[in-house]
Amino acid sequence: MRWLLRSKIHNATVTRAEVEYIGSISIDSALIEKAGLWVGEKVLVVDTTNGSRVETYVICGERDSGEIGINGAAAHLIRPGDGVIIMGFELTDDPDIQPQKVLVDENNRFVRYL
Repeated sequence: MRWLLRSKIHNATVTRAEVEYIGSISIDSALIEKAGLWVGEKVLVVDTTNGSRVETYVICGERDSGEIGINGAAAHLIRPGDGVIIMGFELTDDPDIQPQKVLVDENNRFVRYL
């Protein structure tokens, strides 16, 4: 069994960061669905602006809001305006897993699948 990429939101922009919140990343629910993520799922968030990497879990943001909100301690590392990649992984023995990779624009709107 190996950890393989299952879901990815690429080129997202952080819309808010709130330290006084108990963990998680808020993601526009439309993007959650497009990427095949689950609410409560552990994700790796990579900040393409400063190189920070954090693991957290997904919570549902308002549909079609473009929200990418960094909550809790991660907000010390990832700030509004930063570019991020959000990735979900699956432990599997299937080497042919086909990840859902979503490219978004500067407003975190779906552009196309990668």
